Amino acid sequence: MANTESLENVVLELRRGVIVLAALSQLGTEQYGYSLLKQLSDLGLEVDQGTLYPLLRRLEAQGVLESVWKLEESRPRRYYVISAEGKKLLPKLKKEWAGIVSVMDRMLA
Repeated sequence: MANTESLENVVLELRRGVIVLAALSQLGTEQYGYSLLKQLSDLGLEVDQGTLYPLLRRLEAQGVLESVWKLEESRPRRYYVISAEGKKLLPKLKKEWAGIVSVMDRMLA
C-alpha cells in the first residue's frame, strides 16, 4: 500500500508541469473546463478535475490565460483561451520541453 501511494505521489509530481504545457497548447481556441478535460483525455492525457480547474485559475492569475463567462444551455460556463502573454510563453515552454525530452531520452536509454 505504501509503495502504491509513493508511486502515485511521484507520478503526480512528474505530471504537474506537463499539464501546464498541455493545457496551454490546447487553448488556442476557447474551451470550458470540461471540454478541455475531454480534449486532453482524447489525446491520451488524463487529468483530474481537481487538478485542472485550480490550474486554469492559477494560469489566468499569472496572465497567461484569459477567461469569459458565457451562458449556454441555460447555465453559465467559464471559457478559457491563451492570452497574448501566454502566446509569447508557449513557444519557450515547447523549446524547454523538447530539451528536457532530449536529455531524458539519453539518460533513460
